[in-house]
Amino acid sequence: MVARTAGLLALAALLLAGCVNPQTGAQATQQATPGASPGGQKRIAFFGFAKANSFTAATFAGVEEHARARGATAEFFDPNFDAQAQVRQIQDAVTSKRFTVFVVQANDGAAVVPAIEAAVRAGITVVVQFTPVGTRYDTGAPQVDGTITLVDVPVANGAALGTLAVEACRSRKLDPCQVAYLEGLKALPLDNARTNAAVETLEKSPEVKLAAQVEGGYTQDSGRKAMQDVLQREPGVDVVIGSSQAIAGAEAVAKGKPILYIANGGSRQVVKAVQEGRWYAAYYLPVRTLGAKAAELGLDKAEGKQVPTATTMTDLAPGRGMGTKETLAGVTGEYDE
Repeated sequence: MVARTAGLLALAALLLAGCVNPQTGAQATQQATPGASPGGQKRIAFFGFAKANSFTAATFAGVEEHARARGATAEFFDPNFDAQAQVRQIQDAVTSKRFTVFVVQANDGAAVVPAIEAAVRAGITVVVQFTPVGTRYDTGAPQVDGTITLVDVPVANGAALGTLAVEACRSRKLDPCQVAYLEGLKALPLDNARTNAAVETLEKSPEVKLAAQVEGGYTQDSGRKAMQDVLQREPGVDVVIGSSQAIAGAEAVAKGKPILYIANGGSRQVVKAVQEGRWYAAYYLPVRTLGAKAAELGLDKAEGKQVPTATTMTDLAPGRGMGTKETLAGVTGEYDE
């Protein structure tokens, strides 16, 4: 084995010696950069949840804006929420050798791992954005060696939603306080991790009673249906937690009831509802700003600059994501539902 390895190394040395690039300096460096054009222009591939999703569109707008300011380009790959389609898109982009940086908003963090590993091996700078890539939902640290992370930790997100609900109960000195949790999608491990964290946080407060836990999903229609189910069981519910879309649907069903709403999302409409006092609070992230930050991290690393390996999105958000009327004062939101 030692002799064979030595022979391969010698062969590699001869091949390299015969393929020396006579160019030196910046020109040689540019041509060595994966995915760079002959002129050195860097290209970013953005793998988002879906192009029709307003959250994802706002993220890409930030990516594209920062890329343009740096003389780079950005291209959106749309899997339309199809995890396997996204895996194929990443694999094809690696093979194409067209891109310097990947910004990945994974539909399924576990499914994309092999494709992300292939990208890293190919010398592509990979920024994991918003959702973790891997099977752990309690950490913002990279789970694939060589990647950079700019994520929202699902367990921390759930704990924050639970904390905001407890604060809502205490704002009215409710004891007991009936809380309904409209969880996302039961089929998603990420949503289950968030839900478990929220429920655990609620259960630590003796005055809080989890009155209902139903699937609220991510549309106003699913939120309306979930709220109808909640009100049939607990017509006197005090606090309702759910995705911003589900909460909008829930509010439409429960008109006139003095319910305190906690939304998971930070659109302009959500921010306005909190500022007006219609909703108690929201878990807020500056989405477009975070898209630009992902592009900044990716391009900086591709240029050989030192960048943090892991950044938590709430570090860049007002109130560290705890969007109350006070912390959202002066905020407008960065996308429309």
